[in-house]
Amino acid sequence: MIMLMLCLLLSFGLLACSESETKIEPPAEPVIDISTSVQKLQEQFGLQEDQPAIIVSISAQKLLLVKNGDILARYPISSSEYGVGNKVGSNQTPLGAHKISHKIGDGAAVGAVFRSRAATGEMATIYTDDTDVEDDLVTTRILWLQGLEPGINQGKGIDSHARFIYIHGTPEEGLIGQPASHGCIRMYNQDVIELFNVVQVGTLVEIQE
Repeated sequence: MIMLMLCLLLSFGLLACSESETKIEPPAEPVIDISTSVQKLQEQFGLQEDQPAIIVSISAQKLLLVKNGDILARYPISSSEYGVGNKVGSNQTPLGAHKISHKIGDGAAVGAVFRSRAATGEMATIYTDDTDVEDDLVTTRILWLQGLEPGINQGKGIDSHARFIYIHGTPEEGLIGQPASHGCIRMYNQDVIELFNVVQVGTLVEIQE
């Protein structure tokens, strides 16, 4: 009996040591090449070195706030569950250069619901699991985008502004990090407040694959 107990204790000790030494490394952040997008905004759209800009990576599902070629902040996002595209009615996320045309919702509470860019007085339930609600609610803040590239995201039938493409908060926070929107760029509600507070009307935005 004593030998059995010693064996059990020894086995448990070895198991405990083995478990304590096992380290689970967090997943590495995806490497996102911003140089091409920054150069494009500088050469074609007048981005100055001292001005911030936004780079959205569809493949990485990230939004980056950049300045002087450096990444100042990195946020997870959700782009369209239908992929990338520019056509009216496609519910896809458009690519290319944009600028912020309007900032809407300054001072609104976290979870405040907007319809047609007007606060309704409703408060959305914020889901942190994989709940997919039927109504594609826009919450907390809106950064309305205007396409800058004729034939790509500007013009009849493909116009990002006319398609009401926003960067905005969402009640479906549990789906952030994967394509889940109906064309817009969704963010965590606290993240979109933070971004809203540091960008201006006219801030350039490049959406890249």
